[in-house]
Amino acid sequence: MGIKRRRFYRPSGTLRYKKLFIIATEGVKTEPEYFAAIQIEQSVIQIRCLKSKTKSAPLQVLKRMQDHIKEEGLKDSDEAWLVADRDCWDEKQIQQMSDWAQQKENYGFALSNPKFEYWLLLHFDDGDAITSSRTCSDRLRRHLPDYDKGVAANKITREMVEAAIRRASQRDNNNDSGWPVTTGTTVYRLVRHILAADQS
Repeated sequence: MGIKRRRFYRPSGTLRYKKLFIIATEGVKTEPEYFAAIQIEQSVIQIRCLKSKTKSAPLQVLKRMQDHIKEEGLKDSDEAWLVADRDCWDEKQIQQMSDWAQQKENYGFALSNPKFEYWLLLHFDDGDAITSSRTCSDRLRRHLPDYDKGVAANKITREMVEAAIRRASQRDNNNDSGWPVTTGTTVYRLVRHILAADQS
């Protein structure tokens, strides 16, 4: 039996512009499903994940975002975020994503070390003693036995998201690099922006 989600309703009335979050990710399933899961009903925000048919390398993620902004534009009130895994990618590629994110105030970069599943794990526990991608996946399956590169909306609650933000921020160890140099994730920064925009 899944965890019952707390629903958030807004009173009907004057329509307003929905703040848009454009998110480009490496993964083709897990990340888009997660961000869809935290999309609150009748929200004043809109989350759009840029789709790819295959898992992408960091520079492909960056190019997909650049192409989208060139074609569609981006309002100053909206935000564009790159989401990637540390995995075994060359640091120069990661640095290029980080450099891009620093060009404008409404650009962002979120990296998980070793991978996005670490961010998911923080919804359930403190994420200690994770030394590799495999140990991360194994620990996550303790909480989600049927996890298979997907995130069911009924498994994520607002309280769990807030707990993950708290745990990730406490472990933020990016130093001067701008991303986690050891086990950690900065996805919490993106999610915190999403929740703050929804409450504004």
